[in-house]
Formats: sequence, structure tokens, C-alpha cells
Amino acid sequence: MFSSLSSLNPRQLAGQILNFGLILSTAFMLWKGLSIASDSPSPIVVVLSGSMEPAFQRGDLLFLWNRGQKTEIGEIVVYNVRGKDIPIVHRVVRRFGKEDKPLQLLTKGDNNLADDTELYAHGQDYLNREKDIIGSVVGYMPYVGYVTILLSEHPWLKTVMLGIMGLMVIVQRE
Repeated sequence: MFSSLSSLNPRQLAGQILNFGLILSTAFMLWKGLSIASDSPSPIVVVLSGSMEPAFQRGDLLFLWNRGQKTEIGEIVVYNVRGKDIPIVHRVVRRFGKEDKPLQLLTKGDNNLADDTELYAHGQDYLNREKDIIGSVVGYMPYVGYVTILLSEHPWLKTVMLGIMGLMVIVQRE
């Protein structure tokens, strides 16, 4: 593998590196395009726990939408807790607020015994629809996100995988 890498002239090597950069920038543009279209900072999330079983299993890939949502009781939403960076996927069980006030929501995991007030930020009793909600679930693909879970639980695997992908792009001659 390294012998084919050393046999590349500088122009071919630069072309392979640019191809790798093109792949990365295309993925970034697709992500940003989905973010704009869905009006969500994270239009795709992975279920990390079993709190929503049987509706969603650990490793399911969820697609979110955040445009013109009224957020009804029973709807599954993804929210961020202030001060924590892991999004939570749970169902809306109660709704408060009127047209003139911001909508406040209380959520609960289908597989949990109690509502989410213990998960919210200190002093927070409800979620604010405009500030805390990332989006509502509009679709999912079962177990597709399990790769993400493996990569986050085993950081060395991420390094190995990125290294192999980088070498394959550079070594590949087309």
C-alpha cells in the first residue's frame, strides 16, 4: 500500500488529497443544507438509550423537522438540556401556554416511569418550544445509527476508521 503511495507523482497525490477534501466538503454542505431545510441545528440524530422502547430502539437513526410545528401531546420531540450536549428523544405528555405565551412542554420517555423534570436544567420545570426543542421526529431508520454509538464508545475505532478511509482515498488511482 505504501509502495503505491510513494509511486504517485506530486500532481497525482495532490489530486487524491483534493478528492478527499471534496468528499468531506460535500458531506458538510449536505448536512448544512438539511439543517436549513428542516430548520433544525441537528436534522438527524441517533437514539443512544432505551428510554423510548418500544417506539425506538438504541441505534435508530431519527429524522427531525422543525418548521411550523405546533407540537401536540403524544408527539415525539428531540430536545437539548441547557448545559448538556447530548440530545434527548422523548414524547410530549403535557402542553402549557396560549397563543400569546411561549409554548411550554413536559416530556417523558415511553420506557421511563417518571416525566423528565429531573433531566431538565436546574430550576427548569418545562421545556420552551422555541429555545429547547431541536425538532420533531418525522421518520426513522432502524439500527443504522449503531455505527455512531460504536464510534463514540470506542474512540480508537474512529481514528482507525478515518485513517483507513484517508489512505484508501490517497492510494486509489482513478
